[in-house]
Amino acid sequence: MPAIVVEDLRKAYRIAVRHKGAFAGLRSFLRPRWRTVDALAGVSFTLERGELVGYIGPNGAGKSTTVKLLSGILVPDGGRCEVLGHVPWKERVAYVRRIGVVFGQRTQLWWDLPARDSFDLLRDIYRVPPADYRRALDELVTTLDLAPLLDVPVRQLSLGQRMRCDLAAALVHAPDILFLDEPTIGLDAVSKLAVRRFIRRVNQERGLTVILTTHDMDDIESLCSRVLVLANGRLLSDGPLEALRAKVTHERWLIVDLADSAAELADPAAEVIRREGDRVTLRFDPAAVSTAELVGRVSARYPVRDLYVQNPPIEEIIARIYGDRGDEAGP
Repeated sequence: MPAIVVEDLRKAYRIAVRHKGAFAGLRSFLRPRWRTVDALAGVSFTLERGELVGYIGPNGAGKSTTVKLLSGILVPDGGRCEVLGHVPWKERVAYVRRIGVVFGQRTQLWWDLPARDSFDLLRDIYRVPPADYRRALDELVTTLDLAPLLDVPVRQLSLGQRMRCDLAAALVHAPDILFLDEPTIGLDAVSKLAVRRFIRRVNQERGLTVILTTHDMDDIESLCSRVLVLANGRLLSDGPLEALRAKVTHERWLIVDLADSAAELADPAAEVIRREGDRVTLRFDPAAVSTAELVGRVSARYPVRDLYVQNPPIEEIIARIYGDRGDEAGP
């Protein structure tokens, strides 16, 4: 049985429209006007147990709305949704014991209490047996390096430290599914790497099903083999990251660090798309010219200090998907 089944899921919001002209504020108060915005307009997908899936899209695409529906916080306007055999908004008490949720911009920890006290309160809320709780907490403290933070009030923690504690709080009751909504937002590079390592570890070692929504494409590249792309409440793409790349473009990039900053690099089979000081980026189609041939020509004609070949960054791929769809699905 799949972990998550979503069929034609729909959710709309009513948004107040402000009047214009004289006394606009008073008129908006006395005679409010509304417009309807489709946050989700018929989204369907299935996740198997143990998958780690990236769920990406521009602001307002419907990512957070999806997470809130799947976690039972919101009730949809239509469609079907089952998570671990439960309808989230109808069976909340039984259901929430089996999921963990982390919202990057909000915390489930008590602000003025030490992190340890928050964990103890969550143990009581989820009714975790004492032995299971001690075992789970010991593992999380070791894995996330939380020992120095347990007796520090949450308000005194840095953002990266709080996020590590929030991850532990979401997993202290050993859920089967973890929903992560922007878990690395605002974190420095070191903290991001620590969070990514932890997410990958719990997914691989525990078989934990993970849905990751993020604007950080490095998170997606590092963690997710499957990506769902959402825009304006509609699913644009669903598949492996490499298939997503192939669907949009087959091009590759050659990045060349020139030894002579005055050199003007050019090749008939490649296009220069960026130059930053001595570094030149070219894009080329491997079907038109082989990588080895292009590298050989560039190395022979120009003084090269270093060079390497890579796929276009995932940001480029996503931007092209939105661009191909036009204004309807653009960011």
